[in-house]
Amino acid sequence: MRMLPFLLLGLFFLESAQAVENLGLPPLPVPMDNPQSAEKIALGRRLFNDRRFSGDGTISCASCHLPDKAFTDGLPVARGIAGQTGTRNAPTVVNAAFYTSLFLDGRAPSLEKQALGPFVNPIEHGLKNHQQIVDIVSQDAGYRKQFRNVFGIPGKAITIDHVVKAIASFERTLIAGDSPFDRYYFGRDRSALSDSAARGLRIFRRKGNCSNCHEISWNNALFTDNQFYNIGTGFQRLQPVLDEFLQAVRDGRDPGEFELTAWQRSELGRFNVTRVIADIGKFRTPTLRNIARTGPYMHDGSIETLEEVVEYYDQGGEKNRFLDAAIFPLHLTDQEKQDLVAFLRSLTSPQYQTSERP
Repeated sequence: MRMLPFLLLGLFFLESAQAVENLGLPPLPVPMDNPQSAEKIALGRRLFNDRRFSGDGTISCASCHLPDKAFTDGLPVARGIAGQTGTRNAPTVVNAAFYTSLFLDGRAPSLEKQALGPFVNPIEHGLKNHQQIVDIVSQDAGYRKQFRNVFGIPGKAITIDHVVKAIASFERTLIAGDSPFDRYYFGRDRSALSDSAARGLRIFRRKGNCSNCHEISWNNALFTDNQFYNIGTGFQRLQPVLDEFLQAVRDGRDPGEFELTAWQRSELGRFNVTRVIADIGKFRTPTLRNIARTGPYMHDGSIETLEEVVEYYDQGGEKNRFLDAAIFPLHLTDQEKQDLVAFLRSLTSPQYQTSERP
């Protein structure tokens, strides 16, 4: 009799998991001041794909977030106007609605705030200011009609806040669960994973220590803890100037005035936001969902394949004085590495899958 409550809980959980449209994901968070609607989503999709919102008319939000690449661009680092390249890999927008902060250094607290940044970045969209976007949409009859229908305002009342609210609403539709892992773990379908992928799940949660940052909860799995870590990647770019930089910061000098290359300043990571020395080289934990479709990997796009990613972590990352304590040699066998990669491939949602079986 003492087992009955646990059995009933198990049956309830199984039924609930199977009933969720995006199996494995939590409820979608939607801000009270930006409710979803079909009309607003359609407007956001159009804005997301409009190349006029760039200095040379060649770049839209979709340029770095392509549907056939799980809303990444397949490049090591993002490419903007006039073929310029940045210093960071373009992260997927899929499931970004669940993040507690946006950008790899977490400098934006919401999708709405994140959408503001790339437009005025001189390397990305390259606009001088957000008013240029407002001018375009307010002079476009089609846009004026859509904004009136969505927000109840005439063209002259459109602001950049209306624009980014629509874009964010569209981005909140880019969610994907129901991967083979989800059907195996939450749907209790033991046929959903290959034997290798099932072994890889156990390695992921135990010996591999992966779930320490790429979390799996009892009723959902975002595969991110929304926290920031120094895992060593790219830190060698900072080494030549690190001691001098640290001394300057401790002496009270403005870090923004210290002479660094664009790559070196990028490698400061979370420090650029917090100005806390302990945050040097830290970047937000990325989701692993659809990871087989979003390479190359790491914040600087420096690792090409999942096999190489696993090898990197197996070796304990790239040593530096700020390396997180959770990064250490794993001593995986060749079979364990193969199983871990098989598991990572099982995190691909149906709309991004090929014919491969996880």
